[in-house]
Amino acid sequence: MLILGISAFYHDSAASLLKDGEVICAAQEERFTRIKHDSSFPVNAINFCLEYANCSIDDIEYIAYYEKPSLKFDRLVKTYLMTAPSGYESFIRSMPVWLKEKLWLKRHIRKKLKFKGKIISPEHHQSHAASAYYPSPFDKAAFITMDGVGEWATLSYGYAENNQLDIKQEIKFPHSLGLLYSAFTYYCGFKVNSGEYKLMGLAPYGKPKYTSLILDKLIDLKDDGSFKLDMSYFNFHVGFTMTNGKFHDLFNREPRKSESEITELDMDLAASIQLVTEEIVLKIAAYVKEQTQVENLCLSGGVALNCVSNGRLYREGIFKNIWIQPASGDAGSALGAALYVWYKYLGNKRLTINTLDRQSNSYLGTYYNDKDIEAFLNDGNLPYLKLNPSDLIDTVSNKIAGENVVGWFDGRMEFGPRALGSRSILGDARSKDMQSTMNLKIKYRESFRPFAPIIRAEDVREWFEVDGNNDPLNNFSSPYMLMVAPIKESRRLAVDNSDNYNLENVNQSRSEVPAVTHVDFSARLQTVHQESNQKLHDLLSVFKEKTGCPIMINTSFNVRGEPIVESIEDAYRCFMRTEMDYLVLGDFILDKKQQPEYNETQDWKNIFELD
Repeated sequence: MLILGISAFYHDSAASLLKDGEVICAAQEERFTRIKHDSSFPVNAINFCLEYANCSIDDIEYIAYYEKPSLKFDRLVKTYLMTAPSGYESFIRSMPVWLKEKLWLKRHIRKKLKFKGKIISPEHHQSHAASAYYPSPFDKAAFITMDGVGEWATLSYGYAENNQLDIKQEIKFPHSLGLLYSAFTYYCGFKVNSGEYKLMGLAPYGKPKYTSLILDKLIDLKDDGSFKLDMSYFNFHVGFTMTNGKFHDLFNREPRKSESEITELDMDLAASIQLVTEEIVLKIAAYVKEQTQVENLCLSGGVALNCVSNGRLYREGIFKNIWIQPASGDAGSALGAALYVWYKYLGNKRLTINTLDRQSNSYLGTYYNDKDIEAFLNDGNLPYLKLNPSDLIDTVSNKIAGENVVGWFDGRMEFGPRALGSRSILGDARSKDMQSTMNLKIKYRESFRPFAPIIRAEDVREWFEVDGNNDPLNNFSSPYMLMVAPIKESRRLAVDNSDNYNLENVNQSRSEVPAVTHVDFSARLQTVHQESNQKLHDLLSVFKEKTGCPIMINTSFNVRGEPIVESIEDAYRCFMRTEMDYLVLGDFILDKKQQPEYNETQDWKNIFELD
């Protein structure tokens, strides 16, 4: 049985495909259209899924759409009625697309795909919950879903066992932890639904001076983690901005303009809302643990991408084991909706596993073999060297150890916002200059943003302050780059932390791996497991043999404002546009110095919307 899952029309549209309950493929639409966070109907992602499974739409028995449009429309109408006439302009602008397209979603799907089977729409947070629990390694778990808003729910918790999954309680719009965090994202000059991770990265530069003010004025937080926002400070429920004049008066400034100077206020606000978010998550988790009395927790929803909060939740030890959906945003809900149909709607049993999880390590996207790569290179008359796997690993490890930056394009594309070693840019974490080099010459992004380390799972305790509590295999596991951990004291260097507000402090050597050590001695970890990515694990092993260090930089294969590369052509284009030194395509390696001159008709740095 084939079940196609779809998410669309808000942000991060995606498609996924199940075959007899097994997740066989999934991809975001943005990777194909090259429009970051593309919200359009995911025709390209759907076509990829069908091609990968060698099937047609006639072979699909069910389509699962990730939310109920009628409920979302209900929320829009009732919100307007409760706030009228304040939201009139927003309401009028949104109605045409709802009345013409979104309300008639099933009709739209049938017409667009020529689909004749059954279409099922779980609620938004049911899809999030399904994406959190069903791919996890657990047979019994609590789950928490946290995002901006679905139909009405913004946060929910529940209990799942075997194939059953039930939401117990919800917090409803307009009271939303995700939208609260996004309000500060907007106020500090970053793009909503895109720049939240920048706010998280900015937080260590500031001091949480405004925590009490936020808790006193903006949010009424209870001991069980439930909360209400004071909506007189916000505008997202009635207008086109997140905050209003009363919010701006509270902090004595208008919102920062995008690309303008980041001030001490922005840093302190980032630190404050990050701390508030962590405290709310901890209170909710403690309440959920008390209510469910289980050791396992699954997380999904956009807030679950806050890896600093996740790391603190893990270290607090409220739950013994934590699994986080790697595509926690709306893209992952395409997968969750399909899983909901297979397990909850159809009642199929979950099979036992001996792997990290039931999601194939999130390597679910497109794949290009050596024949595809060689054809591309020969067609373009591009100089390259083809090596056997062991020689390739040896060569690349030498290049990285020599402080070269390597584009790494290998295997199936990752599903979710993180590059996990298939569409990655790799560098030497020991280099004191690599963080600045990769930010300014490769990624063309803000200098304050840290990079993530990849490390062999068996080496993680030698370098980071973790223990063995969050993995059912009794080893610390963060395969999806969704947890932050402090670097071990023994690996740190003495530094002067007196100037909190200097964004250039990120370039200061703070540990033996300065390129991946943030200003607060933290790092967003990706553990690499032999059974999940043998080639990347081998690369780290050989790098360790040569340097004594099992850690490299791993950042996504893209530049600022562009989605992660999908195709061979995308990878080569990004390689030539930047100051990367080498490009690995499967078993082929390309030297930048040997490549022909690369010309484009447009100034590519201005093609993509900066965020």
